Amino acid sequence: MIAHLKGLVASTGIDHAVIEVAGVGYLVGASARTLAALPPAGEACLVHTELLVGEDFLRLVGFAGAAERDWFRLLTGVQGVGARVALAILSALEPSDLSRAVMAQDKATVARANGVGPKLAERIVRELKDKVGGVALGSAAAAQVVPAGASADAVSALLNLGFRPAEASAAVAAAEEELGAGAGLDALVRLALRKAAK
Repeated sequence: MIAHLKGLVASTGIDHAVIEVAGVGYLVGASARTLAALPPAGEACLVHTELLVGEDFLRLVGFAGAAERDWFRLLTGVQGVGARVALAILSALEPSDLSRAVMAQDKATVARANGVGPKLAERIVRELKDKVGGVALGSAAAAQVVPAGASADAVSALLNLGFRPAEASAAVAAAEEELGAGAGLDALVRLALRKAAK
C-alpha cells in the first residue's frame, strides 16, 4: 500500500498529476480541488494516496489532505460510486461541506457534482450518515468528518449517552489528540467522558 508520495510535481493534467519521487514519475489521478492545491511544476509536494487494484489495472489516486482521502474511501464504499464519481464529488465539495450535507441529509448539495443524479445523491447521504459518526467543530467552526473506526464508535457511544453531536465529537477529538491516532475504543470513551465533563 502506498500511503503518500513526497516528491516534485513533474506535470499536471485535467484529471491527474505526475509526481516524481527518486527519479520515478507516478501518475496520480486527482480531484480538481487537489490539482488546484498542488504547487507549480518543479516544486516539492506531499500527496496522500489511495491505490486502487482491479483485475486488469493498478491506479493511484492522490489527495491534497488526509480528510479528502478519507472521504474518497467512504464514497467509493457506496454502491454505484466508483473512483470517477467520488473524485467528481470531491471536486465539487470540500470535505467539510460534504460532511454537513451528509449529516443534514442534503442530497441536493451532493447532486451538484457531475455525474451524480438525485437517486445516487440520496443513496450517498443515506448510507454515509451512520459512517460519518458526527461532526466536530474546528478552529473556524467548520464541520469535519470524524473518521470511521474507534473515533466514530466513541462518538456514537457519547451520543447514546445523551451528548449533542458537536459536544461528543469535540470531546472525542480532544481525547484522540491526547492519546494518539491508534487509541482503543475503551480508552477513547473514558477520556472523552472526562473531557466532556469539564
